[in-house]
Amino acid sequence: MSIFNFRYISRSAGVVVLALAGVQLHAADMAKHVVRATIAGIDVIEYPTDIKDVVTIVGSLPAGDTFAADNIAVATLTGTLLDKGTATMDKFAIAGQLDRVGAKLGFSVGQEVLSIQARSLKADLPLVLKIMADELRHPAFTAEEFDKAKIAIEGGLQQQAQSTDSRAAEAFNRAIFPEGHPNRPASLDEWHTALGSATLAQVKAFHEKFYGPSHMVLVVVGDLDIAKINTELKKDFAGWSGGAPYRRASKPAALGAPVDQTVNLAGKTSVSVFVGQATGLRFRDPDSLALRAGAAVLGSGFTSRLLGRVRDKEGLTYSIAAGISDDTFDDGDWRIYASFAPTLLDKGLAATQRELHLWWQDGISADELAARKTDMIGAYQVSLATTGGIAGTLLRTVQRGLPLTWMDQYPKSVDALTLDQVNGAIKRYVDPKKLVIIKSGSVIAAVPPK
Repeated sequence: MSIFNFRYISRSAGVVVLALAGVQLHAADMAKHVVRATIAGIDVIEYPTDIKDVVTIVGSLPAGDTFAADNIAVATLTGTLLDKGTATMDKFAIAGQLDRVGAKLGFSVGQEVLSIQARSLKADLPLVLKIMADELRHPAFTAEEFDKAKIAIEGGLQQQAQSTDSRAAEAFNRAIFPEGHPNRPASLDEWHTALGSATLAQVKAFHEKFYGPSHMVLVVVGDLDIAKINTELKKDFAGWSGGAPYRRASKPAALGAPVDQTVNLAGKTSVSVFVGQATGLRFRDPDSLALRAGAAVLGSGFTSRLLGRVRDKEGLTYSIAAGISDDTFDDGDWRIYASFAPTLLDKGLAATQRELHLWWQDGISADELAARKTDMIGAYQVSLATTGGIAGTLLRTVQRGLPLTWMDQYPKSVDALTLDQVNGAIKRYVDPKKLVIIKSGSVIAAVPPK
């Protein structure tokens, strides 16, 4: 998870509405309707639906922050500059072409990947693909835009420096993932130093080394003319080469000594709290689904224990949740997130730990598991109700190293979970004696009893 992550960058005021209804899924055989091919070195995955005219594209290539070994800011600077003009078009010409057809195209940089997001009408897809290829292959990388990007990122860093959520997440991830692990983010201080010393030459060298079709995935979903799309891709990306494989942890993160850390930020009305540990599990590992189900009972949704008791019954917080994170590419973690008023922090944290210990000690019940299975399967099916949802699921499946048949198997796998599997996973991957606890905000020191 990048400490500074440019989210979706849209260059169009036009809106393409993705229909929530009308996307007809192919029941339990989605994988059979996927068309997958290597085109110009890119892993292209196409999924036609019966929704008319709309096309959604998502994609990624390994060029995130973890690849910027010499200067952590260079990966984000590179991704930020992609839409600031190419060798043949300036940024205003590109934005004008997209605006005229109501299309969207953007990039974002995370810890592991450069992400690609686009959507358009079917008739305008060739234009979007052409611009996408041009921006990925031939960014202008002008000194003027480079300087502007550094200023923009610096502004974002200053905002994050005062965000209780961001500071807590930074400290938590740095506490549970060791040096060299792809999930370990750089600190804010490291970001400031790197940004100040980053050069345009480093950006150009990073682009040359890590941008290319090798390990790039492009997912296209909607009203598709597959033959035409493939012809356009072959033309637009012909001759492109390079790219790099994902960087993997040499070994999974292990549990260490307990950590209780406070990041003091003056004048804040709430304290962000993270409680959790490294799991050593990737999404595709056998125990991952069972632990996910257990964590969902603890803290996912309005029927979860944490929300029902710490928030609704005791009134100690408005926001509290638990889940599994950062396990797409490497081993991840389980975490509880909560936000407390400074005056309620001690009571809120105590109540949270009480529920965590009860969950770990006694496990979950058969009724809780049955209800959570229904929720997980229902949420998954709802996520496939749009072209964007289908595209995102296809991309994540590939990123997780799973076969596309996983999409059809997932509801069955959830339904097959047993109580022993879930409670066993909780016992194996959670250790209440080695918790990492991070508090960020205006923390009031506890007054010792007289």
